[in-house]
Amino acid sequence: MPIDRLKKRYDRKGFKLTPQRLAILRYLEKEKGHPSAENIYMALKKDCPTISIATVYNTLQALQDMGEIREIVIDPERKHYCCRVEPHHHIICTECRKIYDIFADYSQGLELPDEFRKKFKVTSAQVVYYGICNECREKGNEKL
Repeated sequence: MPIDRLKKRYDRKGFKLTPQRLAILRYLEKEKGHPSAENIYMALKKDCPTISIATVYNTLQALQDMGEIREIVIDPERKHYCCRVEPHHHIICTECRKIYDIFADYSQGLELPDEFRKKFKVTSAQVVYYGICNECREKGNEKL
């Protein structure tokens, strides 16, 4: 997510690029994981005390609307965001809740039934796998 390109897109959309929004963009530019809005807020509030959780949510929504990030819903209580918008899938550890990217194309193996192919033009798809990562298994965190 190149920050200079985002600045231009923000400007074209008429969004004011405040110091708080710029801090969020810088954070996301370096982020390799799948942070929640709360993760971003907690990471930035020490160095950017005027930031609010609402600003984080609003900025993330604007970036999502521009196609710069993707929302990943792993539980209804907390949304996570992925800065890699190229097509990919995810696997989530059900113990530690870490999210990992899977860069493989499953589109050939997951055909829509004819009734839906006639009614929809698919623009994106996401497969989410759930399991227990080796780290959690080795710690004995696996619930039976």
